[in-house]
Amino acid sequence: MRSTAEQKNKRKRLRFQWHKQDTELTLLALPTTIWYILFCFLPMFGIIIAFKNFRISGGFLSNVFNSPWVGFKNFEFLFKSNDAWIIIRNTIGYNIIFIILGIVLPVLFAIMIGLLHNRKASKVYQTMMFLPYFLSWVVVSAVGWAFLSFDKGILNQMLVNMGGDPVNWYMEPSYWPYFLILLNVWKGLGYGMVIYLATITSLDSTYYEAAVIDGASIWQQTRYITLPMLKLVIVMLFILAVGRIFYTDFGLFYQVTRDSNSLFNVATTIDVLVYKQLKSATLGMAASAAFVQSVLGCATILIANWIVRKVDPDSAMM
Repeated sequence: MRSTAEQKNKRKRLRFQWHKQDTELTLLALPTTIWYILFCFLPMFGIIIAFKNFRISGGFLSNVFNSPWVGFKNFEFLFKSNDAWIIIRNTIGYNIIFIILGIVLPVLFAIMIGLLHNRKASKVYQTMMFLPYFLSWVVVSAVGWAFLSFDKGILNQMLVNMGGDPVNWYMEPSYWPYFLILLNVWKGLGYGMVIYLATITSLDSTYYEAAVIDGASIWQQTRYITLPMLKLVIVMLFILAVGRIFYTDFGLFYQVTRDSNSLFNVATTIDVLVYKQLKSATLGMAASAAFVQSVLGCATILIANWIVRKVDPDSAMM
């Protein structure tokens, strides 16, 4: 008993002692801490705008404090809009597809490239898949216009040469869910694949050597070694992606579609609606939409993590 009490006292003394290593680690973490305080915690003060009739007419802080309170009035436009169901359906529906394809395809390509014996070819494939990630949606929009333009687009010229009729792609909503999903996968495939490929290349090669000695095929190695080892990364990225299920890539849904009114039912999401409201309304509505997205995103992360903990406690993040 006396020994246990002494150990507890010793641990307690060590806990409140300051060592040289603590100073070094504190100095190392200081820039990041300052960055978080300035750019992550202080801007949270702006949440107050969501509950005020904020107008820009002078200094920012004076406007924030002097603007009248309006309660939850700024939140009403998001839920009482006639198109509320359309934008919520588009936002959640596209994100569900993006999450599924954003996990399945990068894992598949990472495994395929990881199996290549030619390292030079592997690097070439990785670079080719990763390059679209660095392109802005403005550039992608211009390339899309070159393909889909009614009078000068490459696709219509091909259709005419084959004896068909040109299609006004930007006026046909039925095609755009496929275009948007294809472009999202094309742009994000390389980024997701690199994360999984880095995990695969860091796996202990003795697992595969032992499996080969036991006569395991490529499919059996993938099923019983690679996929179980990737499970933690897959679950972590899935939970993080679920937290963004109420957000969409504004550039994809606004720039690429060129804000065509004919595509409203298939290309309008919460972020696009907020931008359009900003052009004719106040900052309070945009702040309220961002606040709702943040709260719902936090809730979905916690729910997803709770479900994962129930199914597989070792894979949960918290």
